[in-house]
Order: sequence, then C-alpha cells, then structure tokens
Amino acid sequence: MGRVTERRKVIRIRDGAVSTRPDTLVAEEPLEIRLNGKPLAITMRTPGDDFALAAGFLVSEGVLAEASDLRNIVYCAGATADGSNTYNVVDVTTAPGVTVPDITLERNVYTTSSCGLCGKASLDAVRTTTRHPIADTPPLRVTPELLAGLPDRLRAGQRVFDRTGGLHAAALFDEHGELLDVREDVGRHNAVDKLVGRALQNGGLPLSRTVLMVSGRASFELAQKAVMAGIPVLAAVSAPSSLAVDLAAETGMTLVGFLRGSSMNVYAGEERIALRAAAVRA
Repeated sequence: MGRVTERRKVIRIRDGAVSTRPDTLVAEEPLEIRLNGKPLAITMRTPGDDFALAAGFLVSEGVLAEASDLRNIVYCAGATADGSNTYNVVDVTTAPGVTVPDITLERNVYTTSSCGLCGKASLDAVRTTTRHPIADTPPLRVTPELLAGLPDRLRAGQRVFDRTGGLHAAALFDEHGELLDVREDVGRHNAVDKLVGRALQNGGLPLSRTVLMVSGRASFELAQKAVMAGIPVLAAVSAPSSLAVDLAAETGMTLVGFLRGSSMNVYAGEERIALRAAAVRA
C-alpha cells in the first residue's frame, strides 16, 4: 500500500542561512478505476481510502446510488509485468441488475473537465442523471454563526496537512455543526469522493441533512458531486465558479463562498441561511 507521505531532501534557505534537511511531502500516485473489469478513469490521488474514492466517483457518475448497488471493490493483482500488485488499480463490481450507463469520453467530460461541453449541457447532464435530488424536508436551516465555525473545525481535522501543508480537505457536518467525517487528498475532488463513497458504503445516501465544507474553491465539479449525493449546502473558503453558482441555483442547493471568519458570500439557496431580516440589505 502506498504511503500517505514521503520524505525528500531539500535545501532550506532562511535569512541567508543555507542548510540541508529532510522534508515531508504528501504522496501522489495514480489510481485507475475499473468498472466490472473495464477501465473507466485514472485520477491522481493520495493513497488511502481508495475503495471509498472509487465508490464516491461512481456516485458522481450516476452509476451507484445506494449500498445495494455495490457488490464489491478489490485491488487488481498483476498490474505490473512481474504480476505484482501496485495497489494503484481497483475494480468495482456492481450488483446484479444494476444498469451501467454507457460511460464514454463524451459522457464523462462534464464531470472531469471544464472543457468540451457548454454550461447548459453540463447543467442538464447533472439534473438528468442524479438519483438523489436535493430534498431536505423540512428545509435544513443553518445560521451564519454555525457556518463561520466550520473552517476551523475542518482545519483541526487535517492531520496530514499539519505535516505537509500540501493537501485539500473536505468535511461533512450535520445541521447542528457536528463533524461527521473528514477526508484529505491531493485533489479536492478526490477528498469529496472519499466522503461520499464512505457514506454510500455505510448506507448513508442521500446526505440530505448535511453541510459539505471544502478547503479550496467551489468548482462546478465539486458542486456536481454534492448535488449527486443529495447534499443541500456546500460551503467553501474560497471563490465559486460561475457554473457552480448556476448549478446550485438550478438544483436548489445552497452555495456559500469566501467563508472566512464571520464573513461569507451566499451565492444561491439563501433560504437555508437563518438571517435576521433587518440585516439583509439590497
């Protein structure tokens, strides 16, 4: 199994003084995901939670929606010329009766790249493939004060970041601000997939009473993954993209960006934010 961190020698320069020392880096290795024996995708990730990552990726692709859709996930032996197991190839087997869509490059491009499809096609693709439409009934309500405390709680759960400074993180909180799970990865999308995959494996989808907090920006890809898991609130410490805002508005998701201290911007779904009416100005 690959290690989460690796050591490398660096030359350190501080105020003109030069020294040599070992540095701890986050590990990055490729993971090939196969579906029922057929190659599907390759992602660069931090080793660990690979089965959850694969399961979460397939939730975002519309292949899996609940634990019963999944038969098993295994590492593939024989991935090298000498037949050894690299632990960098996983095969996901769906349960009998699960319909596997025709996963082609044209279909996948909207989840893996911002190129190739126009915004309208991307929004339509998510709306028509999600099996967990956002349906928090009664509507989830969170206060700005609750949201303001989430970045620090996310940061406190980043154990590998403390050693490397090189990882993104994603965390799930319940509507009362209690931390449910946190995952780290060199890719922000992988961290979300690991969260969603673990929830699927534990029978926890849809995540209709949760808040997803991410350590970076809110891209269309992250918004899409939240929608596919039925998450009603996505909060990010940095900026959202225009297409992420469009997707949130289209699907009824609450999207919060620039969540830093007591400051934040609400881009969509403001009805879930418990604001004092007198404090809201045009």
